[in-house]
Amino acid sequence: MAAELHVELVAADRSVWSGEATLVIARTTSGDIGVMPGHQPLLGVLESGPVTIKTADGNVVAAVHGGFISFADNKLSLLAEVAELADEIDVQRAERALERAKAEADAHAERRADVRLRSVTGVH
Repeated sequence: MAAELHVELVAADRSVWSGEATLVIARTTSGDIGVMPGHQPLLGVLESGPVTIKTADGNVVAAVHGGFISFADNKLSLLAEVAELADEIDVQRAERALERAKAEADAHAERRADVRLRSVTGVH
């Protein structure tokens, strides 16, 4: 069995996902980062982007908007302002939000809608 790390993905309003993983990929202000068991301790600022959690059963993907990432003692915490699992995202609603944001030239809303859609489609 491959080594695993414990992952907690928490949004401001709820616990989104918790479990064991072999790799977590997230976007930080310093760029994309991959965290595996035994990684050096880290603390970073999350950017809006998909987070991929690789588990023994497959991948868990979430759209994450802002927050922090912390790793120590084989425990990874993703503390997000907003986070949604890909299977919770209503694709048609996200597509409408993206079109509305483009029409209103709202770059922040456009980025959030784009991240939600990329999380569902697997295009990172």
